[in-house]
Amino acid sequence: MSTISAPFAQVLAAGRRQFNARVDEARRRSPAFDAAGFAAFLRQQVDGVVTAAHAADAARTTAVALAAYDIALALCLHGLAGPAARAPLLNDTWSQLLPRLGARVAERPQEVLGALSNAAVHLGGVDGARGAQWLALMVQLAPAAASVAQLFDLGQVLAWRAGLAHYRTGALQAADRLPAALQAAALGMPAGGDLPALRAALAADPWASPEPRRLAGWELGAFTGFGGRFAQPPELRVAPAGFLVRSGTRHFLAIADAFGAVLLPATAEEFAAAVAPTPPRLPQRRGTVLVFADREWPLDLPAEGLQLVADAHTVAIASLYTHGLRLMPL
Repeated sequence: MSTISAPFAQVLAAGRRQFNARVDEARRRSPAFDAAGFAAFLRQQVDGVVTAAHAADAARTTAVALAAYDIALALCLHGLAGPAARAPLLNDTWSQLLPRLGARVAERPQEVLGALSNAAVHLGGVDGARGAQWLALMVQLAPAAASVAQLFDLGQVLAWRAGLAHYRTGALQAADRLPAALQAAALGMPAGGDLPALRAALAADPWASPEPRRLAGWELGAFTGFGGRFAQPPELRVAPAGFLVRSGTRHFLAIADAFGAVLLPATAEEFAAAVAPTPPRLPQRRGTVLVFADREWPLDLPAEGLQLVADAHTVAIASLYTHGLRLMPL
């Protein structure tokens, strides 16, 4: 490990016996544990984090190194980090983001390293989430967080903007706890924009966006045989948070807004208990288009077996002729 920086090397040398014992225990727990890959993660990712924390507060170097080593070992043990990781987002988070947060890591290493690692793992595991977008925005904005609390609030807002539509309510609350300039940047407000007006619009309408464009909506699902989630064409019901979906024996909750759409697990009991209320107005089919108010959407689905359900802001469309689910703004 000759390429490891002096601050990290000193901690490793002082605790060599204990660190080696941790690696031996990892090997016992999982014969497939890649010790060489773990060593590479220490050199290529962890060392930069320890170095940044040392520069911010040298007195916290040992605490940071110990926390980083243990978290890195757990991540590598589960195949989430290291050269053979199943997805690059976690490695990139450690190499691109965490070294820019030396002061916050030094302040509360276990919490910061653990929370941001968990965020990267979660984003990498949600269909439709744009993990690379979250990371790029965090790299840009997170150094401006003046506390760990601000850092976590910022991460939640940016995860929502990166496609986690079910974060919307909590993300708006988190945005309110940020300083005005950081809140505006986190919400994607253009230069010269009106922050109170944007915040009010986002609260009132899930399809409101800081960008001056009207979204066409999102498509979820797809046939399981092609890597999708639906074994059969979906059935729909309205739920308070979105739309309950049944496909064969599986059930989901679909949630969509201007920033993305997600499918979350649901139960048969939730689907059975849901009542699909008749909204005051539904889009009407006219030939090959749906018409609602003064808007039209092209529709390439037959009238037979077409399902349209809606809440106050969103219409969900399913058909016997496709395994996809469309969610569109009203």
